[in-house]
Amino acid sequence: MANCGLCERDRELVEYVVEPKDEKILICKECEGKLKEPQESENYWHCLNDTMWTQEKPIQVVIYRVFSKLGWQDKLDMMYLEDDVLEWAKSGENEEKINVRDSNGNILNGGDSVTIIKDLNVKGAGFTAKQGTTVKNIKLVADDPTHIKGKVNGVEIFILSKFVKKV
Repeated sequence: MANCGLCERDRELVEYVVEPKDEKILICKECEGKLKEPQESENYWHCLNDTMWTQEKPIQVVIYRVFSKLGWQDKLDMMYLEDDVLEWAKSGENEEKINVRDSNGNILNGGDSVTIIKDLNVKGAGFTAKQGTTVKNIKLVADDPTHIKGKVNGVEIFILSKFVKKV
């Protein structure tokens, strides 16, 4: 019996075309629905921790694209993709990449560390993120070059990129 190439479930499988090569893989309907906006269901994609090691090139391409959209640079760094597969994965990223910049104009990438340059009141969390606090392993917010996500005091928060500098 066949399983989803991404989450390994064996129910409600559909063919998914991996552009631009038009190769098909089998994935479940749940993964298919979440692929459109992977950022909206970030926790769901932890299932890729196992399947990222697959030898099937079209599945590698889809996983690479999901990790890219989520800003999971550490996972991208762990994946080994042959040059042709990496080129294929990047060719399908038809959206223009939005550069997120810190207060000094440096480009930020997912996984970078930043320092907060001013005390920030964190709405809804009841604390202030203090100036000088280092935020490690930031995540970029899809389609928004003015925000990043990171953990401060054990709480994941959104931070305006103009209030941080790259370490």
